[in-house]
This record gives sequence, structure tokens and C-alpha cells, in this order.
Amino acid sequence: MQLKDLLTEDRAVSPVIGVILMVAITVILAAVIGTFVLGLGDQVSESAPQASFSFDFNDTGVNITHEGGETLEADNINVSGDVGSDPSGNHWSGDTISAGDTAPYSGVDPGETVRVIWTNPAGGATNTIARATAPQ
Repeated sequence: MQLKDLLTEDRAVSPVIGVILMVAITVILAAVIGTFVLGLGDQVSESAPQASFSFDFNDTGVNITHEGGETLEADNINVSGDVGSDPSGNHWSGDTISAGDTAPYSGVDPGETVRVIWTNPAGGATNTIARATAPQ
């Protein structure tokens, strides 16, 4: 093969490499845009806390006790029944709710379901983290 023939050769590998690079860039770009559009990056920080609650029903209502799990911010926790929220508010003592803390919830009817609801401070999304139904 002569040098003159080498310089005039039309075949090359660069078109194949160019196509592979374009496909790779398109796939990466689609993944990044899809993550932002679908909001998958935000969902990681929005998971509900893991906590366990017990419900002790009595004649006047229910005492809700944090049995274990994560310590919760009292401002992010609401107690709600089938009829609505406790009009007197949540009576958690202090700014945080940790294992052993108890709060009363009054005005529970027989068969009513009482829920402990966590509100995400970053976005306002809510999750029910505990529930119990009053005995009939």
C-alpha cells in the first residue's frame, strides 16, 4: 500500500464512533431530564418517618403513645379521626415526640378510626403513620 492510497482512502471508523457517542449522549440526557420532570430526586427526602404508636381507648377518647422508632417533630404530627381533627389540638408535651410520649385525643365515637398523620415540612405531603379503630 502506498502513501498516496492511504491519504485518499474513503473508509473510516469515525462515523460508527460518532453514532455511538450521539446515542450515549441522548440516553444520558433523557435520563437526567426524566429525573427532573418526574420528580424522582425529590421523593428520596419525602419518605415518612418510621415510628410505632399504640392506642389506649377509654370512655372519653384515646391516649396515643409513641412506642418506638424515630423522634418526630410535634409540629409535623396531627391526630385525626373519622369525624375530624381534635378541636383542642394535639397535646404532645414539648417540641419533639420520642418513645414514651403520650397525647390524649378526645371525642372518639365507637367504631371510629383514629390516625396519626405526618406532614412533610418540605412539601406539605401527608402520610398516615399509625391508625386504630375504637372498639364498638
